[in-house]
Formats: sequence, structure tokens, C-alpha cells
Amino acid sequence: MNRIMVMITLSDNGIETIKSNPELPKKEMEFVARWKEEGFLESFFISVSKKDAVLNFKNLDESTTKGLIEVLPYFPYMAKIEYHNLNKQF
Repeated sequence: MNRIMVMITLSDNGIETIKSNPELPKKEMEFVARWKEEGFLESFFISVSKKDAVLNFKNLDESTTKGLIEVLPYFPYMAKIEYHNLNKQF
């Protein structure tokens, strides 16, 4: 079963901006919750530092996944985004 794993690292300045605006995390999590509800976000991990995140999508192609990431409120604060196409073994 194909998956796309997205690994995100926020910029240091971005983290400070996000911390100073409590509405940004709420808006970000609304997207994550909706994607989970719609069934194409399989899992979501945030590092303890809150600087890194990993999202695992299913039943989407890479182009669609990139489009979803680009509409996130945190997108302007992302320093690094990696997309990995995977085959789930178990």
C-alpha cells in the first residue's frame, strides 16, 4: 500500500512567530484534524521541541500532497520539507 511521508522542519524565526500567535497552532490543527477525518492522513507526529513534524498520507499522489502542505498556516515558516514515497509492508 503506497504512502507519502512528509518530514517538515520549521525555521527558528518561524517557531518564534508561531509561539507569539496562539491562533496559528489552532488553525494548523484544524487542517490536520480535517485530513484525518477525511481519511487520507494516516498519522501525525510532532517532535518534543515542536520544530519537526512527520505526516503520513495514504491514497494521495505526491502532487496532491504537496498542494495540501502548501495551504497550511505554518507553510511560510517551514525551513525544510521532504517528501518520501513509500510502500507499506505491514
